[in-house]
This record gives sequence, C-alpha cells and structure tokens, in this order.
Amino acid sequence: MLRDTLAKLSMLHGISGVEDNVREYILKEIKPHCDSVEVNSTGSIIAFKKGKNTPENKLMLCAHMDEVGLIVTDINDSGLLKFAAVGGIDRRVLCGTPVLVGDEKIPGVIGAKPVHMLKGDERSTAPDVDGLYIDIGALTREEALENVCPGDDVVFDTNFGEFGDGLLKGKALDDRAGCAVLIDIIKRDLECDMYFVFSTMEEVGLRGAKCAAYTVAPDVAIVVESTTAADIPNVDECSKVCRVGGGAVISFMDRATIYDRGLYKMVQRVANERGIKWQYKKGISGGNDSGSIHNSRGGVRTAAVSLPCRYLHSPCSVISESDLNAVCELVYALAEKAAMSK
Repeated sequence: MLRDTLAKLSMLHGISGVEDNVREYILKEIKPHCDSVEVNSTGSIIAFKKGKNTPENKLMLCAHMDEVGLIVTDINDSGLLKFAAVGGIDRRVLCGTPVLVGDEKIPGVIGAKPVHMLKGDERSTAPDVDGLYIDIGALTREEALENVCPGDDVVFDTNFGEFGDGLLKGKALDDRAGCAVLIDIIKRDLECDMYFVFSTMEEVGLRGAKCAAYTVAPDVAIVVESTTAADIPNVDECSKVCRVGGGAVISFMDRATIYDRGLYKMVQRVANERGIKWQYKKGISGGNDSGSIHNSRGGVRTAAVSLPCRYLHSPCSVISESDLNAVCELVYALAEKAAMSK
C-alpha cells in the first residue's frame, strides 16, 4: 500500500550525501521487479524495467532520496554540538526540536540562549544557526566525543502518522513521497520500457539527478516531487501556491526550470481524461531535479508532477493521502503517454 511504503521511507534517515539507509530499503523493494539496477558513483539508483512495448521516447522518472537536515561542525567545552544546515531549513522551526545524531542515533535537542538573557532585537528575531546548539546530555567535550564527532549527520526525530481527515504527517515527505510513488509504479505492469532514478543530494544543488540524467540520456523525464502548500491563514490567495487536498500539482515554471510546453499541456489532458484531481502550481518559487535534468546533454523534455505539502523542510510536514494517490495515478498514466508520443 502506498501509504505504508511512505511511512517506512519517512522514518528512515538520509540527509543529502548520507542516503545509505534509504537506498538500501529502495533496492530491496525494487530489485525483484526490475531488469537492471545500478548504483552510480554519487549514490543514485538507476533502475530499468522492460514493458510490453518499446517506446518512441526513452523515458526517465525521477524522485530524490535525500532530506534536509543538519551536520555537526564542532563540539564546545561544555559538550554542546555546533552544527550547520544541510539544505534549506527555516531557522525559526529549530529551537526545541528533538533530533538524532550520527549512525548510533544519539538523541538530542536543539537549544538556544534562554529568553530571559536576550537583549534588544534578539527578542523579536529568530536566532541564527550560529546561535543554536544541540544538547545530547554530555557535560564535557570529551564525553560528547565518546558518542559523536564533527561530520556526523543529524536528522529530525519525528514519527510518521495519520491525523485529521485523511492527512498524513512526518519528516522527509519531500521527497520520500516521490520515492514511494516510483516504487509503486515499478511494481505494476508497464506498457513500455522505463528508467527510474532515485537521486541523491537534491537538497544541496540537484547533484545526483544531473549525473544520472547524463548516464540515462533520456528523451523525456518526469520528476515526482513535493512542493510548498501555503494554504494557511494570513496568506493571500495568490500566494498560497497550492492546496493540500487539491490534487496533484502541475508546474509550468519555477526558479530552476521552464517546463516543456507540450508536456505541460499533456499532463493536464491526461489528468482530465482519467478524472484525476489536479491543480496548478501558482508560484514560480523553488526548484527540483528538473533543473539539472532538462539541460543535461543536448536537453531533455521535462515535466514535474508534485505533491502539495505544508511545512516543507521542517521537522514535520503534512500531506493528504488523496493527493498522494492522485500523484501516483497521474504519473503512471502520464509516463505511458509521454513515452509513446512522438
């Protein structure tokens, strides 16, 4: 079940460059269903599955495995860990957040200067990352070094769960949701041959997808992502970008890509023909692996189908299960159409 796959993926730890646990799970899930699977030098998975027909276009579907997180940079004399962000994280959400550090998953809490010690503008502004630290309960630098060291990865300690009316919450829904969709499609019968890429290091510059696209050399690519839903109070209608519960999100442009016009219209036609709920992405902010895929080699016709997600890049994001299912069905239908169309 798609939700169950996402639950397992969400609970795995894998910041950019340290996607090992996520990759291991995905390989176990897809190997029995693929004709070939390889892991390239950047850690991305490139899988190929034969379908019933040879397509007109070599098609690549892509979702990224990595999540935003933190990395330990230093340990002070009091045993507190200094850190840097890996990917774009809003520092306002960090203070008081429980985290897990390193391979041993040492529990910690992100802390800051106590409020009663703040002066002037400090009281009305979020602290810089330089002013934050991770407390793992150590009393000295030496004690902390027995458990962690600089370079250790740090992930949010968040449980996946259901709540409200058909909503799901958890960490790393960007883009473990896309990975869950690709796994689901791989396990189905395919009308034509397809390549599947589970990329690394998207959150720090679309790096894994760039290398994978160069290797696959597709004619057409479909990127499956999660995108910001700002459907919350005090945000004007034009700035809400998309809505949780509004269906799959179709993009025409973002900061990294102007999407292929023909594919953009094709996505809409396919959604309407199949009765799949969809919505436009109103804003042009952000970006995804399309940014590096569409200008790989001689150029790749690229489309993006995204999942609306509240509180993106935070310790806990929120999506709708109905949107997740809509994205999966739309990508499955679109893949066949895009591969077989001249």
